[in-house]
Amino acid sequence: MLYTIGVGSKNPAKLKAVKRLFEPLGSAVISVDVPSGVSAMPQSDRETRQGAVNRSLAVLRESQAEIGIGLEGGVMDIDGEMYLCNWGALSDRNGCTITAAGARIKLPEALRDGILSGLELGDVIDRYAAKKDVRKAEGTVGILTNGRLPRDDMFYHIVTLLWGSYEFQLK
Repeated sequence: MLYTIGVGSKNPAKLKAVKRLFEPLGSAVISVDVPSGVSAMPQSDRETRQGAVNRSLAVLRESQAEIGIGLEGGVMDIDGEMYLCNWGALSDRNGCTITAAGARIKLPEALRDGILSGLELGDVIDRYAAKKDVRKAEGTVGILTNGRLPRDDMFYHIVTLLWGSYEFQLK
């Protein structure tokens, strides 16, 4: 089936992940700049997931796409340790919304401390890695895995989970 897939972001890593899956299937992928509706630095799985859902639904409201994809990064706490978390949501025009989560990786104390001081992870990782716009390239996960898992690959995994689940439900 050919669809127009709307991605609720202009972030190159998120777009690359969605295009990698859907363009070979013959679907068009468009970028739709929509808000997450959650804080700039989501602080839990619940908030990060909600941001992804909000983006996927906003894509459908703001475009002609048949399917909206929302991808959101955040952090979450387990027993006083801060982890990177990532969520995705796929919504269609029939009212179906599917969510899936991605990899988790413990953040070094310097990153955790920056976030706890009120900064966004994107700003903290730029300083930590002495780079600019890490969130648009390899992402924090790419830095912390020494380049072995860049952000677009992590989001590709989530998009693949979403699409496979959606296809399964269509059976």
